[in-house]
Formats: sequence, structure tokens, C-alpha cells
Amino acid sequence: MKQQDFEQQHDAFWSRFEALLAELDGQRPVAQIKAPMGYGAFPQAYRQVCHHLALARERQYASYLIARLERLVLDGHQHLYRARGVFGSQLLQFVVTDFPALVRAEARLFWLAAALLYLPALLMGLALQYAPHLIYTLLDHTMLASIESMYDPNVAHVGRARQSDGDFLMFGYYIKNNIGIGFQTFAGGLLYGLGSVFYLVYNGLFMGGVAGHLTRIGSGATFYPFVVGHGAFELTAIVLSGAAGLKLGLALLAPGNQTRLAALRAAAQVSIRLVYGVVGMLLIAAFIEAFWSSSQALLPAVKYSVGALLWLGVSAYLVFSGRGRAA
Repeated sequence: MKQQDFEQQHDAFWSRFEALLAELDGQRPVAQIKAPMGYGAFPQAYRQVCHHLALARERQYASYLIARLERLVLDGHQHLYRARGVFGSQLLQFVVTDFPALVRAEARLFWLAAALLYLPALLMGLALQYAPHLIYTLLDHTMLASIESMYDPNVAHVGRARQSDGDFLMFGYYIKNNIGIGFQTFAGGLLYGLGSVFYLVYNGLFMGGVAGHLTRIGSGATFYPFVVGHGAFELTAIVLSGAAGLKLGLALLAPGNQTRLAALRAAAQVSIRLVYGVVGMLLIAAFIEAFWSSSQALLPAVKYSVGALLWLGVSAYLVFSGRGRAA
């Protein structure tokens, strides 16, 4: 590539990176820079500038260009390895602004993933009220008996078919289980989206099957207070995992003018950032499930009230957080 073409292709990116460095130095951002970088994009942008510097040196471009890139790399290195407060500000901006804005930008995939999860759950739950034997298409007798015992109103901690009664042990178990489901749903997108569709539909059928069966046998009064609290974070995270996986699959199915590999790389940059938020939501869900949802000391009315507030809070966060000039 000629130097002129190289500069034209990347000059806007370098300018945005320079503006971000100036902002990190406490200077005012450059007003004329369009689409400024967020703090969360800094590590990846720094690696990209390092790559550009290596290319410029290898191709023996003009000294002024190499000097500019060296300055960007040096300044970026200083910011990357300075005090931990930089990471804290990046994390805060990602949580408060970048993540909910990213979810809104991918709203179509979010609602598609939600439909693939919730519609099978609703249909299976309703079907079991008229054809109870359908539960055996999802669960065998042993697993079904275990689930029934987990939501027995007489147990001290619901939702636990286990020998250990430690909340911390269950917290670790829930983290492993939730993140495993989320990763399967996300990684399945690499199979042209079919894997994500499968795991969303399967988890929806399983969820609806368990809920429908427990409702039919009279254990709903135990089951629903248990799931209403952590469900706001856990189910939303599974939907977001599916949306991230579907984005990968869509890039492979319809890459547009790009090669499939280039389209996949571009989609992965968005999907991975969605997964970062998913992991955080699943950690919160595991904490609530282990220390709040499973307790029988709390009245169902309390759990329903808190659960409703959590669902409203998650919805408001994804819809409103990060909007406006203040963000």
C-alpha cells in the first residue's frame, strides 16, 4: 500500500486517538473530531496504533509519519500503564454508558433473541397444562423428581438439590452454571447463528417445561418467588448472549461487501463487548440466587416486590442509562 493511501485510510482513526489521549491528559477534547472514542475502546485502539507503527517502519514510510505514530504509541503506553484509576474510569463508563448504549444499538437482535427464548417457554408452559406427558420429552424421571424436590415448600432452601447447604458453595455453582449457558448461547453463533438459535429455543423450552410442570402440580407458590428476583439479570443476560451470538452468525451469513472473515471480526468487536456486560449480569444473578432467592425466611410478597423492582431497574437501565448530554 502506498503511504498516501495508508494515511488516508487511517488518519481519521489517528485523530480520534489523539483526541482521546488529550482528554485523558485533562485537556478539552477537539471539537471538530467526529465520533470520538470512548474510554472503553482505548486498549484496542492502542494495539491498532502499535500495528500501524510496525507497518510504517516495515514499509519505510516517511519519517514524519513514523514520528507521529511513535508519539501516539508512547503516549498511549504511558496512559495504558499509569495508575489504576484509568481502568476504573473505563469500567465505570462502560457500565453506565457504553454497555446500555450498545444494547440499544443492537435492539433488533435483542428482541429476536428474546422471542426465541420466551415464546417457546410460553408455549411449552401452556401445553403442559393440557398434555402433562410432554414434560418427559425434556426430562427423565430422575431429573424430574430432583426438580420437584428442589421446590418442595417444606425445604429450608428452595432451588437446591444438593448435599451442601453453604450459600458460598452455591454461589460458585450458580456462577459456573450461568456462565456456561451464556457462553454456549454466544459461541453457538459461530455455526452461522444456528447454535445460538438452538440454545435459546432449548433453554426456553426447558424453562417453560419446568415452570409449567411445577405450576400444574401445585409448586408454583414456591417456584415463582424463587426465580422472580435473579431472573431479571439471568434471563436478560441469556437473551443478550443470544443476541451477541446471532450477530456473529449474521456476519457469516450476510457479510456484505466484506469477506466473511472481515465481517466476523467486525461483528466480534461488538459481540465481545456485549458479553462483557453479560458476565457482569450473570455474576449479579448468581449472588441474588444464592443469598436471596433460596431463602424460605422471606415472605413471597417481599420476593415478588423486590423482583418487580429489579425487573423495572434492569429495564430502565438498558433503556435510559447513557442517554443525553450528561452521558
